Amino acid sequence: MQVAKKAPIVRLPPKSNTEILLVRGSQTAVILIGVVVGVFALATAEYILMPIALGVVIGLMLGPIASRLETRNMPPGMSATIVVLLFIIGLCLFALAVAAPLSFWIERLPHIWANLKVQLAELKGPLESLRGMRDQLREITGSEGIAVSVDQGVSVESMATLAPAVLGQVLIFFASLYFFVATRHQTRIAILRLCFNRRLRWRVAHVFRDIERLVSDYLISISIINILEGIAVGIGLWIVGVPSAAMWGALAILTNFIVFIGPAVMVVVLFVIGLAEFDTLGGSLLPVAIYLTINMIEAQFVTPMVIGKRMTLNPFVVLLALVFWIWLWGPFGGFIAVPALLICYALARNIIPDTGWADTALR
Repeated sequence: MQVAKKAPIVRLPPKSNTEILLVRGSQTAVILIGVVVGVFALATAEYILMPIALGVVIGLMLGPIASRLETRNMPPGMSATIVVLLFIIGLCLFALAVAAPLSFWIERLPHIWANLKVQLAELKGPLESLRGMRDQLREITGSEGIAVSVDQGVSVESMATLAPAVLGQVLIFFASLYFFVATRHQTRIAILRLCFNRRLRWRVAHVFRDIERLVSDYLISISIINILEGIAVGIGLWIVGVPSAAMWGALAILTNFIVFIGPAVMVVVLFVIGLAEFDTLGGSLLPVAIYLTINMIEAQFVTPMVIGKRMTLNPFVVLLALVFWIWLWGPFGGFIAVPALLICYALARNIIPDTGWADTALR
């Protein structure tokens, strides 16, 4: 009986440094191409993806309310309906709270415009000085200046075209919010069933848990910070004699949820109030100065410290996330920037836990 001979073992020569570099370079290039394609897809599909993402984020925020209702034997569809109705009622109350003072201040617009013209007249001296400095600069450099032309023929999209687009996004948002809240448990179970082993199923379950906990903690922290900031703004405006200070403090609480755009709107509103209530341009800027001082303290010190202590988020990473999402989707992207960052951290910490960077950035 002959014994079968084993096949000889072929040992490949070790790869050179050049080959290793080329392999790693090709892998990095594939990753970069995937990132670029993903960003391009997000920008191209903004009309659909942005309201869906907003619906998911709001759903994560309102999910605990639905869970509390479901503990009382309420069907998920009914709890989702109640959550959506509560959200709509909150939006309507906000609109009513803003509409009432706006109607009062709109009636005073002629008086505000008259004050503005008088106060702008005080700036003629500084403007003449700036004009003289510009003429001197032209004489030194020999430049005739830069001609700036304004195209008066810029086309404005008609309301007949804009209204259906906005209405479609609103419908997509509410549909996403409702179905996400109503089917969140079914979606979780369906995804867990796709996991082919117990270890992966355990990690995915922890991803869902961490995402819900982190987003909820973040929104609760931001809500507390905004409430305290609104109280401080109301007190500051009351001290300098601005009428309806409590109302403007409440408006500051609500507008601060919209990153960058909200504070900018608040600055314009307070500047208009200052023009109506003070006789000088310096006095008109006093409410704006109070708000900007409080907002700067909140943005530069309070929020990074509170969010950092609760979630150990790197403030620079948060800034990059805000810049990226605002550049991609505008103010609505700024609203979902930090929740999206928290979701990425939860995925990294549970899917690839051995890297260590996720645990360092988020504990």
